[in-house]
Amino acid sequence: MMPVHKILIVDDSATERQVMIEALSSSGYECVTAANGDEAIAKSRSEMPDLILMDVVMPGLNGFQATRTITRDDATRHIPIIMCTGKSAETDKVWGLRQGAREYLVKPINTKDLLERIVALP
Repeated sequence: MMPVHKILIVDDSATERQVMIEALSSSGYECVTAANGDEAIAKSRSEMPDLILMDVVMPGLNGFQATRTITRDDATRHIPIIMCTGKSAETDKVWGLRQGAREYLVKPINTKDLLERIVALP
């Protein structure tokens, strides 16, 4: 896999998106954002990010549905997805990984941990 340069941040909270943008752009990543699952699917195709950080609970399509759509689309299936969510139950984590996510992080996201996982992506 190529090193990660462009990251799509998907979250319905403008505050969460801003926190992620600040943490990631200060580490040299280019950030694009989406506020819901439908926008995430569209941006995954138009922006072709190197990585997607996906919230789960959003209006409309949730993060599980958007992840499933992106990872089953030939054009976007190569893009790794890390779920970043407040849903901390083990069943949610298992389900998220079954939808195609590579990693599952529970909010509040530890920025250092997130950055280490981005660098360690296969």
